[in-house]
Amino acid sequence: MKILVTGGTGLLGGRLIPSLAQDGHQIFALTRASSSHARLRALGASPVDGDLEGGAPLSLPTVDAVVHAAALFRFSGPRAPFFRTNVDGTAALLQAARRAGAKTFVYISAAGIIMDDAGTPVRDADESAPTFPNHFSAYLASKARAEPLVLAANGPGFRTIALRPPAIWGPGDAFSRELPDAIRSGRFAFVDRGDYSVSTCHVDNVVEAVKCALERGPGGRAYFIKDPEPQTFRAFVASLASLQGLSVDGLRSMPYWLASAAGRMLDAIWAVTRREGDPPVSRSMMRMIGREFTVNDDAARRDLGYAGRTSRADGLRSYADPRPAAPLPREHTASATGG
Repeated sequence: MKILVTGGTGLLGGRLIPSLAQDGHQIFALTRASSSHARLRALGASPVDGDLEGGAPLSLPTVDAVVHAAALFRFSGPRAPFFRTNVDGTAALLQAARRAGAKTFVYISAAGIIMDDAGTPVRDADESAPTFPNHFSAYLASKARAEPLVLAANGPGFRTIALRPPAIWGPGDAFSRELPDAIRSGRFAFVDRGDYSVSTCHVDNVVEAVKCALERGPGGRAYFIKDPEPQTFRAFVASLASLQGLSVDGLRSMPYWLASAAGRMLDAIWAVTRREGDPPVSRSMMRMIGREFTVNDDAARRDLGYAGRTSRADGLRSYADPRPAAPLPREHTASATGG
């Protein structure tokens, strides 16, 4: 197949493009920066210039399928850029994909669109759970608004599927990269000791799900995907820390209400002072990683043939894999802790 991928220089794109190319597909990668051309070619893709934030119609080569993995992801910041990129950009890409002759459109959504504002724990949720398009998190709100656009575009000759991974992890992910410094500096603290269950999805399991969705599955549907083994957030962090010779024993902990209040205060300070980047703690961050969050992927296993073949142990070993290049900053990728 001829497949166009967005987000090719991000965590997911960096694993997806080489895997699809190895399977014999011809890959194109949308990029807004000519400086990314050499890297995309090295991954196995032909660069296609285009900007999801530009507002101008996108021009794509003739393709059979589109995988939309790009997104603006941050924990804080003004709302408008999130909606411009994640909602308006998705709508523009849907139109361009139709014009380019695509028959399949796979959208990387986010499991977190079913998180509410109040911090209610989520246990074994399936696709019937409500989403929150007006969420206080601009990222989650924008993803909750973009997904229905994708599903509504499904029709004869144009099959659309949304995949909902929770926290995507793997070689080069921002959370693992920043964890050692956070632990050594004393800035890292658990919420409620981290003793709550969370669903995660290794990047190679997301790649597996994308391949499944390209080949099969009814259109107009969203699917949760996740790693097969259950775990607590504390165990997840401990496993990543141990890869880098660190321990989580003795790390501080705070209750969720206090962490959320601290995040709200720092969000306000960053907004008033117009500081660059995200604060060290934000309300969105605490909502995404500070509460129990588990999902059910039975539908993806049934309809798509998804299995989650990359085990926890295999995922940890993948950090020694030389394949991935360093991803762009989080603002330019679809990888999202708690996502």
